[in-house]
Amino acid sequence: MVVAAAGALLMCGCSGSGGQTPAHGTGAAQASPSGSSSPSGNLTEDQAERKALIPAAKVDYEVAAKAAVKAVPGSKPVSVELERGADGTPVWETEVAKSDGTSSKVPVDVATGKAGKPRTDTGEDSEDKTKLASRLNNAKVTMYQAAGTATGHTKGTVSTVKLDDENDTPVWKVDVVTHADWNKTTYDVDVSSGKVLRVKVDRD
Repeated sequence: MVVAAAGALLMCGCSGSGGQTPAHGTGAAQASPSGSSSPSGNLTEDQAERKALIPAAKVDYEVAAKAAVKAVPGSKPVSVELERGADGTPVWETEVAKSDGTSSKVPVDVATGKAGKPRTDTGEDSEDKTKLASRLNNAKVTMYQAAGTATGHTKGTVSTVKLDDENDTPVWKVDVVTHADWNKTTYDVDVSSGKVLRVKVDRD
């Protein structure tokens, strides 16, 4: 289910490379679908990395998140990121947490969607666990709804979704990579209202 950003989405100009579009009016914002295209063979290092990673992921972020949750019964997804593992191969690095805030990292194979062995974070203090538990339990908008909102504005592949805090406001940060130029657009989606609070286009 896609939660559309409430109210009119107004676009204000991004300032050059990596420009950021703050919220206006209703708190929503809209980014250009793909930014400026990079000439063929003239990709930046980050664009080239995205071009290498995105096609390697045969399963998407949603499959990875659900596999991680299944590997840790009673948990909810906190983050999913497409990265290179310690051996240099692409992997979905996921984090899930139980209702008490205990979190675990779960690697998920990008080709099969199979979850690896969960690694519970034993370094969390009680304050961190309580804060994470509160964010998750109070989030009315799911990771999947936030990603749907982002891809509703920018067509591309979701490479990251993570629960974060922006100016004391809990948000889902969603990265969408556009295939025409391999730029990354980051959406901050309010976990309570589903509104897009901020949009940042990374053209590097």
